[in-house]
Amino acid sequence: MVRLDIQGISFAREVVIPIYYKGRHVGTRRVDFLIEGIISTELKAVISMDDGHLCQGLNYLEAFKMETGLLINFGSKRLQYKRLFNTKYKE
Repeated sequence: MVRLDIQGISFAREVVIPIYYKGRHVGTRRVDFLIEGIISTELKAVISMDDGHLCQGLNYLEAFKMETGLLINFGSKRLQYKRLFNTKYKE
């Protein structure tokens, strides 16, 4: 957060987005960080990322109607990250 602020990059923490299905509110999702209003960023602290973490990140992109996201894991011996793309995204 400090580094983003120093660099002048706008961000919001723990952004809650309502989820609708056929016009009905069915729940909410919360992304850890929203960078510049366009990049969903999900943080993890696990030994190793798995397909469940990837699916969660992709699901958030679809739910938020966003094109790009990041999945970052601080829990392994080395920093792990994955850039995510929403193939269903339409401008």
